[in-house]
Amino acid sequence: MRYLPHTDDDISAMLKVVGVGSLEELFSTVPEDCRKKEPFNLPDPLTEWELNRHMASLADTMATMPEYKVFVGAGSYEHFVPSSVLSLLGRSEFVTSYTPYQPEVSQGTLQGIFEYQTLICRLLGMEVANASMYDGASALAEALLMATRITKKKKVAISRLIHPHYREVVKTYLWPTGYEVVELPYLESGRTDLSALDGMAELAAIAIQSPNFFGCVEDLAALREKASEREAMSIASFTEALAYGLLRNPGSYEADIVCGEGQSLGIPQSFGGPSLGIFASRMKYVRSMPGRLVGKTVDMAGKQGFVLTLATREQHIRRERATSNICTNQGLCALGAAIYMASLGKHGLRELAKLNYDKTGYLKGRLEEAGFKVKFDSPTFNEFVVEFPSNFERTYKRLLDQKIVAGLPLASYYPELNNCYLMGVTETKTKEDMGILVKGIES
Repeated sequence: MRYLPHTDDDISAMLKVVGVGSLEELFSTVPEDCRKKEPFNLPDPLTEWELNRHMASLADTMATMPEYKVFVGAGSYEHFVPSSVLSLLGRSEFVTSYTPYQPEVSQGTLQGIFEYQTLICRLLGMEVANASMYDGASALAEALLMATRITKKKKVAISRLIHPHYREVVKTYLWPTGYEVVELPYLESGRTDLSALDGMAELAAIAIQSPNFFGCVEDLAALREKASEREAMSIASFTEALAYGLLRNPGSYEADIVCGEGQSLGIPQSFGGPSLGIFASRMKYVRSMPGRLVGKTVDMAGKQGFVLTLATREQHIRRERATSNICTNQGLCALGAAIYMASLGKHGLRELAKLNYDKTGYLKGRLEEAGFKVKFDSPTFNEFVVEFPSNFERTYKRLLDQKIVAGLPLASYYPELNNCYLMGVTETKTKEDMGILVKGIES
């Protein structure tokens, strides 16, 4: 069967219904330079073994992580993943499991999600966590929408130090709704300038990221205070969940909603995906949460069982009462995060987080000794900003040729930070690796 089995007559009939004369007219809103006009130059069909050989040859030409020393975090972090995680995730009953609509045949999947929710609550210090979202960006956008539903207000304030991609997703979510998004500036310390909230009224929520995009640890106590003064909800976002193995968790600062990215909890980077959206809140807001929630109960015989307790999307309840159109959760990734957290345990997570913190401090110190300026003086976790000389771009390209990625240039995200680079360090980098980096920058 053809992938698109529509005849020319079928296409003409559909175009007539929507009121356009041709496919070109249908796609006229797409800019000219984004449209492909010539046909695809596809090769002749290959046999299965010829295709396998061809794919293997393409794989040999690709740059892979073990070949490169990558000193970049910015929302996706290179961590060692215990063999236990990948081994258990590879089991067929986990890989092939489907949405657990029927609890009678989905007890394993439901229990896995329940354990994930429990561990996330303990990590973040929150009362309830859902079964996961698509990624950290969608989790933040859903958190802001949740705040508008609860407070009945139509303005939200978000820090400019939230991951730039997250902020774009927030705007995409909220723009069609008519809600206003205000961005808060940052201080010379690398933290959010919460004084910019002075004079702002009718805020549904205030959202900051900690550690923020510059790696700086934010003042979550001040966030809670500012939010309380304005009867707004406080939202703590993050891209590096491992940080809360060491730092005080957002729940201890009475955050209303905590959301972010869980990729660093046992999920390989995989060239950008898949990832894991973490979402937790206070119990009193549970019926306004997006996504689904798994609960534990007992059956008629008194035996323990797990059920889909809450599913608030439009398919399950009346459309006007739905809290979200999120259709599923990242089940396999959430299970991977649960296995990872269980494998390391409380003390293992703390030890690993401390190792990341110490290695970041070591590289920061080496670069300062070499005469380079660390841009912000706030405490950091895993990453920090360094200002290099104006000719550093040539050095950056030279190091790239040597298979060393010396940070992320920030000018495209923050034009005022020209010549500044975001450096990321995890437990995967040795002192030797960092020494080679510093030596390469100096030469």
